[in-house]
Amino acid sequence: MFLIFDSCYLKKIELKSIEFKMPKLGESITEAAIITWFKNVGDTIEQDEMLLEVATDKVDSEVPSTVTGIVEEILFQANDVIQIGDTIAIIKTDGSVPQTKSKKKTKADTSEKTVKTETRKVKRPKLATSVSTSSSSSISASVNNNTFFSPLIIAIAKEHHISFEELARIPATGTDGRLRKSDVFQYINDGRPYKFVQPTVTEDPTAYRIPQLNLDKGTGKIVKMDRMRQMIADHMVYSKHTSPHVTAYVEADLTELVQWRNAHKVAFQEKYGEKLTFTPLFVEAVANAVKDFPMINVSVDGENIIVKEHINIGMATALPSGNLIVPVVKDADKKELQDIATDVNALATKARENNLKPEDIQGSTFTISNVGTFGSLMGTPIINQPEVAILALGIIKKRAEVIETDKGDEIAIRSMMYLSLSFDHRVVDGYLGGSFLRRIADNLEQFDTNRTL
Repeated sequence: MFLIFDSCYLKKIELKSIEFKMPKLGESITEAAIITWFKNVGDTIEQDEMLLEVATDKVDSEVPSTVTGIVEEILFQANDVIQIGDTIAIIKTDGSVPQTKSKKKTKADTSEKTVKTETRKVKRPKLATSVSTSSSSSISASVNNNTFFSPLIIAIAKEHHISFEELARIPATGTDGRLRKSDVFQYINDGRPYKFVQPTVTEDPTAYRIPQLNLDKGTGKIVKMDRMRQMIADHMVYSKHTSPHVTAYVEADLTELVQWRNAHKVAFQEKYGEKLTFTPLFVEAVANAVKDFPMINVSVDGENIIVKEHINIGMATALPSGNLIVPVVKDADKKELQDIATDVNALATKARENNLKPEDIQGSTFTISNVGTFGSLMGTPIINQPEVAILALGIIKKRAEVIETDKGDEIAIRSMMYLSLSFDHRVVDGYLGGSFLRRIADNLEQFDTNRTL
């Protein structure tokens, strides 16, 4: 009996090394940056216990372990940017939890680890110390035709003090001549041979040039941007650089809608268990307008326009930290008001509690920003890329307005609101943008006050 028990016991503690890979964090996310590891090498970890925290350009997420075991090796450190599906750690486990591992794992194990090590070395390479101007000037200064740079490329360039002119000279291996992250790291690792190269082409005298101004930034307390604020800043600059913004305005009379909401909000909460704020009503009106104007529900891919199949409405939401995030109501045009209210309230609660998941903030095709929450009459919002339009909703304010009645013109107290639509003039002209904005206002003004809960 002892030998049998001992044999079973030895079998139970026989551990196998498995690869823990960066999990899929959303449809459009291809990479993530490691923020922190919750476990160190040698620590035990339970299945579903949080192993590390990662950041994408959308949201921070905690990643749980898929097995119970011991952390044998950590292949990447904080701030490393990892491709989805890459191995990031080795965990010893008894193998009781099934794993989807490649059949070539044993053979490729050594080479994979070597690649990871090389990648980490490239992230902060030793720059060449003897690059002379004369030798540099002899190098070809050809410029790439495609000068589109992703936010990630711009962030890497900023970290290493690489100018846009220098970026344009780096040999690009991406699709349609686009510069990839690996191209930039390889260029840095090669000692930045084009750092001092002078342009050999004739400059366009009509081209816009960023003025070199020595501005007085003043003195005072220095507050470093947190990671999310840096990403927001990069995205805003990228959006303005990418899309020629035009903003149109309309004014809407929301008196009937306001009265209906005030009369039914208590009954709505009693029946559905959800608060009826104005946001679900706005989302409903916008989704119905988008359905009538499908060319608003698009994104731009080079010379192609992608018309989206789903109408997903993003809601710009303030976080407790003061930063901004955009949770998404999926397929808003197909949902009843109570379902939209449920989604809106759940997403708003998650945002306040910092519990949004990657899927909660992915896939938006049109965004609204309720600037009236802060008392603003109107706003000129910046487009949430890769969308082509964004709507700002101002404060609902009672004013004396002239209205037409059967008795003629009269002055009455009405609940008025300004709506402003910023759109991408590359693909949205004034007629389309103005007509779409007017349709939203009409949907709000012609609200069916006879609708039942």
